[in-house]
Amino acid sequence: LFARGAARLTSPRPAPHHGRMEDGVKRADLVIFDCDGVLIDSEIISARMLVAELARLGLSIDLNYVRSHFLGRSYPVVMETIRREFGLDLPPAFEDGYREALLDAFRRELRIMPGVREVMERLAVPFCVATSSSPRRAAFSLALVGLDGLVDGRLYTASQVSRGKPAPDLFLYAAAQMGTQPARCLVIEDSLTGLRAGLAAEMIVWRFTGGSHLAGSDEMAEPEDARPHARLASFDAFATMAPDLMRHP
Repeated sequence: LFARGAARLTSPRPAPHHGRMEDGVKRADLVIFDCDGVLIDSEIISARMLVAELARLGLSIDLNYVRSHFLGRSYPVVMETIRREFGLDLPPAFEDGYREALLDAFRRELRIMPGVREVMERLAVPFCVATSSSPRRAAFSLALVGLDGLVDGRLYTASQVSRGKPAPDLFLYAAAQMGTQPARCLVIEDSLTGLRAGLAAEMIVWRFTGGSHLAGSDEMAEPEDARPHARLASFDAFATMAPDLMRHP
């Protein structure tokens, strides 16, 4: 739920495309997946747990507020928003308590996104994961849904760069580690913050909209600086949209 950087950059403003991919994706040499809300259906769990943990402190907010104000934001930004809007200073131990409660909820409820394993196994180009989650949470989540073996050392987190999303640093770092030029990378993201980061990195950006946290959410609206090149509602459609990136049986 929380990114670890709060920098904002002005991003390119490409018009969105629907259906079959534009010619640019045929030249993609690397697919960069976000983790939460893309590989794993985790964001709705994170939002619900934050609502519950804040309720313990006497603060009542709903899921729509969390999705609109906190999705993809850094923890300091969340603290400042709560302080400014509700006059509540979160105690120092709140973050650790929230994260431990979240991992417990993941053990019970976390699910892999339908179809994503099949896409990763059939990709004809390399892929990696670039996430705003902490290294511990990301590794835990991928292992929990059985994707750790597929990712296998190609996990990059915001702890490795000075600025988190929506700055382009994490995606640029991942591309450099994988030896790929940014313009030849395809980013799969779900949040507006992540879309801005991919566009600022001058990569091809698709928005994955199949996570349960986006159902009926205002986050589906995309301002000019967060418009993806295409939208992917289900990983079942990936091969149709990008046949040149897939190995065929």
